[in-house]
Amino acid sequence: MLLPECYHKKFAELTDEGVPMPDTLQAASPAPLTTLTEDEILFRDNIRQFADEKVRPLAKEMDEKGVFDKDLIHDFFQLGLMGIEIPEQYGGGGAKFFEAILAVEELSRVDASSGVIVDVQNTLVNNAFLRWGTEEQKKRYLPKMASEIVGAYALSEAGSGSDAFALQTRATLKGSEYLLNGRKLWITNGKEAGLFVLFATLDPAAGYKGITAFLIEKNFPGFTVGKKEDKLGIRASSTCELILEDCRVPKENVLGEPGKGYKIAIETLNEGRIGIGAQMIGLARGAWEFACKYAVERKQFGKPIADFQGIQFQIAQMATEIEAARLMVYNCARMKDAGVNFVKEAAMTKLFASQVAERVTSLAIEIYGGYGFTKDYPVEKYWRDAKIGKIYEGTSNMQLATIAKLVLGK
Repeated sequence: MLLPECYHKKFAELTDEGVPMPDTLQAASPAPLTTLTEDEILFRDNIRQFADEKVRPLAKEMDEKGVFDKDLIHDFFQLGLMGIEIPEQYGGGGAKFFEAILAVEELSRVDASSGVIVDVQNTLVNNAFLRWGTEEQKKRYLPKMASEIVGAYALSEAGSGSDAFALQTRATLKGSEYLLNGRKLWITNGKEAGLFVLFATLDPAAGYKGITAFLIEKNFPGFTVGKKEDKLGIRASSTCELILEDCRVPKENVLGEPGKGYKIAIETLNEGRIGIGAQMIGLARGAWEFACKYAVERKQFGKPIADFQGIQFQIAQMATEIEAARLMVYNCARMKDAGVNFVKEAAMTKLFASQVAERVTSLAIEIYGGYGFTKDYPVEKYWRDAKIGKIYEGTSNMQLATIAKLVLGK
């Protein structure tokens, strides 16, 4: 069964009218990339309805205050959106990576901050557990990740953004514990998270071979969540500094093997880039929908501006680019689920989807004209939210470097 029956009930409880679900769910794999299985359509439609009814009314206020609504995070857990791929034996949905991508896309269509919270939880943190966690770690943490604990992924530092392996956060083994010292910057979900997949080095001189991944609980001695950044976009999504001062971490909280954290970092980010692609196509579609609606309603020279060829061409170009980006995102997610190598495609997906999101949201503002430049109308927020797509989880230049290396065979 692709999704547990409890998903259907949870969606029905949190929306006015749950989309009817079949008694049995089939797991077919359609050939056309944009053709979803019946299960996937029902899953997507329920999230879309939830996003419109529960997330949209809160999006503007959350953006203005720069604070994510706690009750909304609770709803994410109740719906099973925070543990989509987690096996049912650990309390999760037991679904595929592709469902997580659909969830991120639909939430981002309404609010990109909502999309990234679900994205980081599923494509980065939960994925790291599923691939490298011990059975003891999975039993201890995954049920909580599916039901109550928000996760964060802590790699970046002041001097190691794109150069992710130039880490200065140090881990030193002392008996049965590691002592961690250093600072992390720009950590998504930092304020809300209760568990962090955090990377530190056992030996800076060893380069990437010293990097180790640790599972750090928010209440560990010596661990503090610092300043929350005041950002241009995705303002409701917290981005925080993490401070480690002799932070005590039990040896059993090493994720994977000591000195092998670089592999976890690289491979997890490859999957995360597909999630960012989904976020970008979702918010691009949200801006495009508003632009189309406005073009039909707004009249100039005695007729709707949608009747003018100049506007029609812009709307058509936006739709074409969104469709192209969606094909790349969906293909990459299918490749991941099929177990084939998707590193090049993930880099291409994030690169192109973030470019499309920036262009589409900018054009949406232009279609609105002066109104689009004001906060009274929705499209300026989409444009602000889109900018981060070219920066986090690997800048566009880093994606180009990865793509070039792979296509040139270097």
